[in-house]
Amino acid sequence: MWLQIAAICLIFVNLQPNIDILMANNKRLGKAKTGKNDEFYTQLSDIENELRHYKAHFQGKTVLCNCDDPRVSNFTKYFILNFRALGLKKLITTCYKNQDIDLFSTNSCEKAVYMVYTGTENSNSIPTPEEIGVKELKGDGDFRSAECIELLKEADIVVTNPPFSLFREYVAQLIKYDKKFIIIGHQNAITYKEFYPYLISGQIWAGYGFNGMASHFISKYDDVAVAGNHKEGMIRVSGVMWFTNLEIQKRHEPFICIRDYNPEDYPTFGNFKKCIFVKEAVNIPSDYNGLMAVPISFLEKFSPDQFDFVAMTNDSNWLKENGATTIGNEIIYKARSQGNKSHITANMYSLYYISQKGKIEFPYARMIIKKK
Repeated sequence: MWLQIAAICLIFVNLQPNIDILMANNKRLGKAKTGKNDEFYTQLSDIENELRHYKAHFQGKTVLCNCDDPRVSNFTKYFILNFRALGLKKLITTCYKNQDIDLFSTNSCEKAVYMVYTGTENSNSIPTPEEIGVKELKGDGDFRSAECIELLKEADIVVTNPPFSLFREYVAQLIKYDKKFIIIGHQNAITYKEFYPYLISGQIWAGYGFNGMASHFISKYDDVAVAGNHKEGMIRVSGVMWFTNLEIQKRHEPFICIRDYNPEDYPTFGNFKKCIFVKEAVNIPSDYNGLMAVPISFLEKFSPDQFDFVAMTNDSNWLKENGATTIGNEIIYKARSQGNKSHITANMYSLYYISQKGKIEFPYARMIIKKK
């Protein structure tokens, strides 16, 4: 998912596809997803804005970008340009099923390429990938292949934009091999039952992030966003995040709570009375010590020094074990009589609350947090 850089030299971009980033309310993106034409690429400026916060972590380290064609990757470009400034030991980049220098690879090759840079090639200037030497992998470059796992074992820090459609598997592999990382994902990953336990256990947290949790990405659909606040030939995607397990100062900055609790503004869930509904993060009360269900976007502001991340509201097993009840036929009947056409059924543990207007609401999955 990267931006095309208009320059004399080759464009540097990540080549593995990202599916889950597509927004449901965008017809063109929906069509792209259906057709598997799902390549969207990150701007170099977004990489620079995030990685500037981690410079102290790179000294003497081997970095792996394992979803990146070394000839056209913005991540590769960033680390070549900053190799000496960061004090890197080695840079390794690999791509998936591609041998042609092509921004929008069709991933049709059975083999792929990789590059290893140690900072010694053309030491008097910044080398190109061709000067460094791009080599052919034995296999297709899939990050799960034995060949790529051996390269992963060499790395100290993994930095890339993995395929969102394989995000669960990708993160599980990083955890399995105990790797440090800085990667791009979508906020919806917070709701994955395979992923959010890493957040609760403190194995993963939010990075510094994209401005407003959104950015522009280049796509082969060059007419997807050409008006208003959009950049020509690019698409604005909401909900994108950086995830990391490297220690950063932001993680320890407290969130300023300016609201006072009162029952009228903070309804409890009808089938889980011990937890209140907080519509927006800005409304988190400063004087409430019980369970609170807040938007998943709050992860960007979450500090483990201030709050405990307890569970997700879509975790039925946790809800059942902690006293929640199923919705029941009466609530379903009332909700439907109010025009709610959701597919929630009476035997589900999905949480609901009654709004101030008396309407039954079934909110999307939320983080359940509690003050320290």
